[in-house]
Amino acid sequence: MTSIGGAEMVDWNLAVATATRFVRPGPEISREEARAVVAELRRHAKASEEHVRSFTRMIPDGHEPEDTPVLVVDRAGWIRANVAGFRELLRPLLGKMRDRRGSGPGNAVLGAVGGKVTGVELGMLLSFLASRVLGQYETFAPATRELPGSSKGGGRLLLVAPNIVHVERELEVDPHDFRLWVALHEETHRTQFTGVPWLRDHLQGEIQSFLDETDVDPMTVLERLREAAQAFSGGSRPEGERGEDGGDRGRSLVEIVQTPAQREILGRLTAVMSLLEGHADFVMDGVGPDVVGSVAEIREKFQQRRARGASRLDLALRKLLGLDAKLQQYRDGEKFVRAVVEEVGMDGFNRVWTSPNTLPTKAEIAAPADWVARVHRKADS
Repeated sequence: MTSIGGAEMVDWNLAVATATRFVRPGPEISREEARAVVAELRRHAKASEEHVRSFTRMIPDGHEPEDTPVLVVDRAGWIRANVAGFRELLRPLLGKMRDRRGSGPGNAVLGAVGGKVTGVELGMLLSFLASRVLGQYETFAPATRELPGSSKGGGRLLLVAPNIVHVERELEVDPHDFRLWVALHEETHRTQFTGVPWLRDHLQGEIQSFLDETDVDPMTVLERLREAAQAFSGGSRPEGERGEDGGDRGRSLVEIVQTPAQREILGRLTAVMSLLEGHADFVMDGVGPDVVGSVAEIREKFQQRRARGASRLDLALRKLLGLDAKLQQYRDGEKFVRAVVEEVGMDGFNRVWTSPNTLPTKAEIAAPADWVARVHRKADS
């Protein structure tokens, strides 16, 4: 997403058009059934608010957090929303690259071509992801007429109806239970951000720090991407960046193009994302037995699906894009949350939301007792 580009550096409209053209078609469904699915997802999203608030106790009684809309979208709607989010989040970085490139005639021509190439690349990536995401809490994307956000300009919950229907059919689970189960997970993310006012700004600051460390010289960026491609095709990697076995296995494209400073920031971001994803898994399983009759069956089948991937190509793309790391975040984060709640209870766990200083480190995600010792025992001594 950082190739040499034109005035916008990325042709965002082309990204939307490319992703929409190449995304897989959704499951066959009648218009009447589609309306029923959308209506049910909206009901489940509303019901999930009370279930999640009661279980997590993150929002005090009598306190009404910032309202954020729930949007039931198709794959094209998810694509448009995420392109808007990328555009907003990458604006400072792309502006720096545009200034660095200069404004000569040759650069303008090169920019126009580069922007279109990057738009196609981004579109192809989003076309792959658009058929896999069940739901998403959008934290940073600006509100538009088509995709409204909160009154403060950001925050909306997306439920991708065709993907939910596809997975419930693939797993052969009760569709009504599965839709509620998904809504519980995504509602937990909404509660995290609406119930913890500083979390959005903290995450945005970390991401911007990560982008600020990016090499803004276009040729340097292209050289780093070339080295990454060589690594995945069996070529050489710079000394000191090989795995323990001397090979390039186990590292994603995202990891390979990072600077040392970015890796430090990524460690903090990984810890936060593990916490958020693990907490959402913990909550939906905790609430599930009371409101989702077949939660055990759904969880077992869904975990099997996560682990195996859809095909050999899917597994390769997941590794390349770093999606395997995200799957690990679910597992590690859920273990962290479960261990802390067992040790100090839900209210004790909720100290994690006090400030950025009480968030777990990447090391503490793997060693929950260390977080308890740092946050609880020092505070209570």
